[in-house]
Amino acid sequence: MSRLALLSVSNKTGIVELARQLVEKLDFEIISSGGTAKTLQEAGIEVTKVSDYTGSPEILGGRVKTLHPRIHGGILGRKNLPEDSAEMQANSIRPIDLVVVNLYPFEQTIATDVSVAEAIEQIDIGGPTLLRAAAKNFAYLTVLCNPNQYSEYLAEIDNSNGDISLEFRQKMAGKAFAHTHSYDRAISAYFANLNEAEESADTYSLSGTKIQTLRYGENPHQGAAWYREGSTASGWAAAEKLQGKELSYNNLVDLEAARRIIAEFPESEPAAAVLKHTNPCGAAVSNSLAAAYEKAFNADSVSAFGGIVALNQSIDAATAKALTKTFLECVVAPDCNAEARKILQAKSKLRILLLPDLIAGNKQIIKAIAGGFLVQASDDLIENPDNWQIVTDKQPTSQQIAEMLFAQKIVKHVKSNAIVVTSDRTTVGIGAGQMNRVGSVDIALKQAGEKARGGILASDGFFPFDDSVRTAARAGITAIIQPGGSIRDKDSIAAANELGIAMVLTGTRHFLH
Repeated sequence: MSRLALLSVSNKTGIVELARQLVEKLDFEIISSGGTAKTLQEAGIEVTKVSDYTGSPEILGGRVKTLHPRIHGGILGRKNLPEDSAEMQANSIRPIDLVVVNLYPFEQTIATDVSVAEAIEQIDIGGPTLLRAAAKNFAYLTVLCNPNQYSEYLAEIDNSNGDISLEFRQKMAGKAFAHTHSYDRAISAYFANLNEAEESADTYSLSGTKIQTLRYGENPHQGAAWYREGSTASGWAAAEKLQGKELSYNNLVDLEAARRIIAEFPESEPAAAVLKHTNPCGAAVSNSLAAAYEKAFNADSVSAFGGIVALNQSIDAATAKALTKTFLECVVAPDCNAEARKILQAKSKLRILLLPDLIAGNKQIIKAIAGGFLVQASDDLIENPDNWQIVTDKQPTSQQIAEMLFAQKIVKHVKSNAIVVTSDRTTVGIGAGQMNRVGSVDIALKQAGEKARGGILASDGFFPFDDSVRTAARAGITAIIQPGGSIRDKDSIAAANELGIAMVLTGTRHFLH
């Protein structure tokens, strides 16, 4: 007797070719439902409709098609158990050897502007049930859930003289369970978003599809891979790479840090950021993109060598020429004009990525810890100077307030303890990741040198003592912005008054660990 295959797919890529191979070369009979059956019939492939096979019509507008004992009995029957075989024979149930199913496009549907009712109709019921049943019984049949598995299956059956190895069936079962898990995760996340409860949900799951195996992780002895969330590419998975070498693990981590900084600035305000090891070594805004990049690069040209550059406007010829003057690892921008592309080709190894939406990113940060992971909301607070508290006799000027706002946009993206010194909307000194705030202040001011005179200093956390205020004054800083909240805030304020420095307290801490 011929073997039996059940084909019921939403994504019909490759299904006709697979079915033809099954029928013409491998002696399979095919049962199928709905649109899949129609597609196969139109291609001239003999197929039995599920409704004809089961003797039960599709009902409820197609919601119930494959949920029937003749289908699931054929999938779940265990060939090595006489009692299963006897029951199947008594109920005219044939064993099914191959199940090919993929699911309604739920994620693609909710990626567009649809109503809840429209989204609900794209929640597949029969498909996941078939996949789970077939995957559970992999000891006796094969399950395929993705068109890219069809050729692998055909090669396997060809190489094994018509049989499928247990190892292959088990591997495909694992992929089916991963597929249904990812599908359910997307539905769960959708409902959590509807209820605005994702961040406080009792359960939280992660799911991704591997984009590529990376050469290594942070170091050559660490394996690494890149995964995409969801079935539709977004974020870095959707970025266009114009040129350059393959992206590395460290490139991607740095690029995401760069994207978060540049997302702080509207496209109407030309901005550039240069990063190394997720910390900015220079950031600036100016009246042109080229000028903003030059200012950001010159803020710390030594550290910028081999850096990651993020730009918030389309790369033009002037900016492209500036980018080719030194060695850089990656550049990301929303676009790049034709003239600029030709110029950048001179640096063929330089990775150029185009990401039109630099602002859109995950609303949550996830970090793995032993035995689990942590989830927190992204630090995407938009600072409002109207909410700041001026605590010194000396009042900051409107120009200093604008400079403080720029500095606040940068300091929140510097590893704690973080200090940023700026002048003319350009970073001139950055102290990052020190174990005490005094150390970060010293590093930032030493780097700034004479450029600190007349500049402002921003801190991601409060000053526990007044020593940093006094150090800043000696370097020529004229205004300080910090969150406040120390039991010794009065000491820092008193020192600022004594030294003629304006001080603003934001009330908001921006630690980045």
